[in-house]
Amino acid sequence: MPVRRALIRRPGLLLADGLVTHIDKQPVDLDRALSQWLSYAEALRCAGWETVEVPPADDCPDAVFIEDPVVVQGDLAILARSGAPERRGESAGVEATLRDLGYRIARIEEPGTLDGGDVLRVGGTAYVGLGGRTNGAGIQQLANHLREFGIRTQAVTVERALHLKSAVTALPDGTVIGWDPVVDWPGAFPAYEGMPEEGGAHVVILDPDHLLMAASAPQTADLLRGRGYRVTTVDISEFEKLEGCVTCLSVRLR
Repeated sequence: MPVRRALIRRPGLLLADGLVTHIDKQPVDLDRALSQWLSYAEALRCAGWETVEVPPADDCPDAVFIEDPVVVQGDLAILARSGAPERRGESAGVEATLRDLGYRIARIEEPGTLDGGDVLRVGGTAYVGLGGRTNGAGIQQLANHLREFGIRTQAVTVERALHLKSAVTALPDGTVIGWDPVVDWPGAFPAYEGMPEEGGAHVVILDPDHLLMAASAPQTADLLRGRGYRVTTVDISEFEKLEGCVTCLSVRLR
């Protein structure tokens, strides 16, 4: 079996200062956050993923959300350029780690902005959220980089959530799932289904029949188990206080 790696980055001491845009600021328990992060990393390893810890970026409160600074396709790592200037310092350690793993490096350049959490790949299409963190120039540059892999890119309006993947993710069969109150354009996807809980919009595909989900969505977990999926749940409540979800805590490298 090919090696499957997942990039992770442990939460820093400034985590509680992370940005929020669509929810009210809440106190964050740093000790609990670290414990939850360790459990998340262990869940990846138990499912057969080798975790690669990126050096910390302690001056960047949101650096634990490692999905945002980079989009990886094949052997190409595309370094993002966040629409939140405070987050642009997160890329350096990610770049160094991916270079060491043998990836080619490309970049989203000014005036483009892009967060990796806005990029949802389903089959041969990359759906990219057009909103507060990602602009049209960033989407066009990403499309140019992905073209060599035969992937088409489609912009999707994001106004009700931080990122596209804050609102929707996809099941292994290609069905896009979301929480209807924060999905701006369900018709953008060939197959869309609303889930009963906000946390149920987010799945990490560990294997074709195995999903990782937040413990905050027990109804959705039961629904998906009823469809034959194995579902592992992890408590990420401290990260949910910062608009985080299971997808943004790792970058899965296949």
